[in-house]
Amino acid sequence: MSLMQQVTTAFSENGSLVQTMPGFKSRPQQQEMAQAIAQAIDQQQQLVAEAGTGTGKTYAYLVPALLSGGKVIISTGTKTLQDQLYQRDLPAVREALKVPVSVAMLKGRANYICHYHLLRASQEGRFQSREDAQYIPILQSFAENSQTGDKAELIEVPEQATVWQQVTSTRDNCVGQDCQFYKQCFVMEARKQALAADVVVVNHHLFFADVMLRDEGVAELLPSANTVVFDEAHQLPEVAGLFFGEDISTSQLMDLARDSQMAYLSIVKDCVALSEAVPPLEKACRDFRLVFQFEGARMPVQKAQALKNFSDAYQRMLETLATLTKVLETQASRDPLLEKCWQRGEVLLALLKAWQKGNHANLVRWVEVFTQSVQLHATPLSVADGFGKQLNAQPRAWIFTSATLAVKSDFNHYQGQMGLLAAQTRHWQSPFDYDQQALLYVPEGMPEPNSIAYAAAVAAIALPVLQASKGRAFVLCTSLRAMREVHALLKQAFEEHGMEYPLLMQGESNRTELLDRFRAHGNAVLVGSQSFWEGVDVRGEALSCVIIDKLPFAPPDDPVLAARIDKMNTEGKNAFMEYQLPYAVITLKQGAGRLIRDESDSGVLVICDPRLVDKPYGRRIWQSLPPFKRTRKLDEVQAFFERVDEKPEPIRVAKQHGHSSGK
Repeated sequence: MSLMQQVTTAFSENGSLVQTMPGFKSRPQQQEMAQAIAQAIDQQQQLVAEAGTGTGKTYAYLVPALLSGGKVIISTGTKTLQDQLYQRDLPAVREALKVPVSVAMLKGRANYICHYHLLRASQEGRFQSREDAQYIPILQSFAENSQTGDKAELIEVPEQATVWQQVTSTRDNCVGQDCQFYKQCFVMEARKQALAADVVVVNHHLFFADVMLRDEGVAELLPSANTVVFDEAHQLPEVAGLFFGEDISTSQLMDLARDSQMAYLSIVKDCVALSEAVPPLEKACRDFRLVFQFEGARMPVQKAQALKNFSDAYQRMLETLATLTKVLETQASRDPLLEKCWQRGEVLLALLKAWQKGNHANLVRWVEVFTQSVQLHATPLSVADGFGKQLNAQPRAWIFTSATLAVKSDFNHYQGQMGLLAAQTRHWQSPFDYDQQALLYVPEGMPEPNSIAYAAAVAAIALPVLQASKGRAFVLCTSLRAMREVHALLKQAFEEHGMEYPLLMQGESNRTELLDRFRAHGNAVLVGSQSFWEGVDVRGEALSCVIIDKLPFAPPDDPVLAARIDKMNTEGKNAFMEYQLPYAVITLKQGAGRLIRDESDSGVLVICDPRLVDKPYGRRIWQSLPPFKRTRKLDEVQAFFERVDEKPEPIRVAKQHGHSSGK
């Protein structure tokens, strides 16, 4: 039986999925998508596939992938989705299909506890807080008893705990085969299992870090892979850009200084020159950070170089790093750790010099300022050429899928970004009945989005909608400043009007905890920015309204975007229509996608931005959204919620415990 026939049989009404999975319902869109993927795998093609929310794209690619009989790499957008695939979806499909495939998961090395660094940390006893010191016995017990060493399995130590930096390895500080714990290494064991497995689950950051750096184990996997599947593929252009460029951060220099000082104290106390070379580099890094006044700033290289003391501070970093590296070279033969520190110094020195010269035409240089550090970026204007080499290295199937890849079913923007000009493209609408389940409200009388009064107008529009929805809403903002302003205005208005809905804001705690609180309240309002536009799944009535402040155009002062716009305009292209608008559409579709998550969901999407109606390109945007019923009248929003809330009780209960059938 051909792969296509096997896939068709599996999804049929009497097929293995319906027979073995409680609540599974085969959907025409899902079956068609699975068949298209089977064909691409069979013919070793590139396929770009957009499938609306609810299509069940996870099973649509897992079934043909598992039945294909070849080696498959599946790359996801987040570690959360990676864990879900590995722990839940893959075992369920494998069991249903009764296929004897072996499955492994591979994460970046920072996710695995390192025996060597754990031992060093416990012996040296230098911790940032008392809590970090208290975590060490828990980590030691975990390292002794865990099969995987994956920190996701250790819930007693929070993911944000600073101790993780001391007990995991990085590409820079791993001593490799010289390590006394090499045979017990969790990273090496994970790679070994991945090499032996039929299906390997990775994430985008890991995939591209490896393709570029040959560091994380994927490079060894790729030659034998028959199929590569990218889920949440809309994230790829940005992630690929991070790795096809060249970056260096002052925190890398500070880490080298810290590790050199530790090596001096524990290995070469007779080398006073090493101890003397560390403080000047640390001071040079701190002085360089002080050149910049604001954290969160992103600026092109020209603007940064014009700042007072930039050149002197940069030169001082180069000189002090060169001095430390020379001293490390004299001690490198005495210990693998010292040799590794010397090699790191050489690499960092080369990166600092290369960034200063900026010889590459395709790379745009820019600076990003954080609270404690400065990151120097050299980002490619296009990843299409670099990624294209991977695509054509040897015959295999490449599958790119997401709910948001096209602008009005047109994939040109995405294909151009990723170098997928020869790819097949397919699009499937969501099976949800948006006309009945959802309403798009674009309020009248909004000011221009760049006006000073805009945030106040958004809060004023949101208030009666939130009263009608009884809370149960996300308010998504396109900037952190707008998020804080809208949150403050809503807080004041809630107090004035006696509205007792819990009001949450991104940043008050981590995303998982905030979402748990949001779901538990059942009537909360969460004001968020970038973190909540995608990858968030709240089913049922707890989320019945999504309010978006502005169309999410990338900020025009972003250094990389500005350089891309200049390049496109110079080439005679229309950068706004060909780049900025598609980017905004894809991001907006992600935000709008938070609202309707299954067949029994209902709700209102509010887009406050008047450009959706007033500008000629607005039509192109709303035609790319799901086919919601549309209105500009508040009373229609209020009537919608009244109608929804009058549903008989059993429907509401079913929604509360909504099950994602036909995933």
